[in-house]
Amino acid sequence: DHHRVPPQLPPALAVVNPQRRDSIYPDARLAGSGVAFKLAQLLLDAQPGGAEIALGLADLATIGTVADVAPILGENRAIARIGLERIRRHARPGIAALLKRSAIDPAGADLETISFAIAPRLNAAGRVGEALDAARLLLADDEAEATLLAESLETSNRTRRDLTKSAVDEARLAVEASGGEGSAVVIRGDWPVGIVGLVASRLAEELGRPAVVGANLGSVVRASCRSDGSLDLGATLEACGDLFTRFGGHAGAAGFELPAERWDAFRERFGILAGAIGPNDRRRVARLDLALPAAAIDYALHRDLATLAPCGPGNPDPLVAILGMTVTRVRAANGGHTQLTLRRVVDVVDGIAFDRADLAESVAEGDRLDVVGRLVSRQFGGRESLQVEIRDVAPSGSHPEAAAILGALQVAVGATA
Repeated sequence: DHHRVPPQLPPALAVVNPQRRDSIYPDARLAGSGVAFKLAQLLLDAQPGGAEIALGLADLATIGTVADVAPILGENRAIARIGLERIRRHARPGIAALLKRSAIDPAGADLETISFAIAPRLNAAGRVGEALDAARLLLADDEAEATLLAESLETSNRTRRDLTKSAVDEARLAVEASGGEGSAVVIRGDWPVGIVGLVASRLAEELGRPAVVGANLGSVVRASCRSDGSLDLGATLEACGDLFTRFGGHAGAAGFELPAERWDAFRERFGILAGAIGPNDRRRVARLDLALPAAAIDYALHRDLATLAPCGPGNPDPLVAILGMTVTRVRAANGGHTQLTLRRVVDVVDGIAFDRADLAESVAEGDRLDVVGRLVSRQFGGRESLQVEIRDVAPSGSHPEAAAILGALQVAVGATA
């Protein structure tokens, strides 16, 4: 396991967890799949060719690491490098079948591919279907069998999406009705246990506060918790440990089960603990790695930044501020996204802002913007084009440092004219 170790270890022949206080393992950031991978390496190392056989499992360890939102640092990053290379060169039939359904070439797979195309479909099996279907898919060595299983997981994933959307809408209304400020704690009797973690993640992201979402199963409540970064959930649940029949997790995500009659006591205690940390600043924060005038954005820069991969939690993709872009088109896209077409001196650049439907209302054609986002390269019809995955926008030059860069550019242009 990789979750916080409880004060009393469970009765077992071995508790393998790098977060044990007596562990001498040099990297405690391994995800659960990473711990399993290291155990497999140890067991296989004594066999002829065992080291290579173990490395052949790195793709599975990588999928688990990404799905668990573990930091892509240290050994996790090394595992991700090896695992991605295996997916690109020798994708298992099951993984290839999932990627085919998403029209993704395994040769171009990255950690984002796992986050958005692979992990949700594998997890959907356990959330609303039969969890063993995901294992069968990963173990399939026949393309026809893999295709059928991938279709089944696709159906489960569509069901999961629909259930999650309606549950998030209901949870928002419940939070608004409760009027609480320090945290979001909601419970329903008709939400499947498998989606409460997804609902909690969405609430924490949208509201900028810790979220707990419970499924009332009658005599017991099972709940998932997600943090916005302001509260250590593992420590907080330990402070409520006397209420639970079982619990576990880490700073960012956790879960528990308790008798239904203790839910109100938990809600009150959790609210006090979350409220004690003070209000969280909910303004969007963009920590920039680079700020450049629009004309300086090119394929060479994209290739240089791409060498920093793989990126992920704890090691995010480089964030670039592109200064002085003029909006020529604004379009609301399906799924709550916004597409922008941005003109610079000699050409236009397409931008997509995921989960930012608000930009379709606040940005207008002709606006001059500074755009913060991630540079990506897209292939379409055999042609490559640079695009920007937009995180946020601001009126051009509104930030003092952006104004200084643009001002220096104007001086330089004037001096060469």
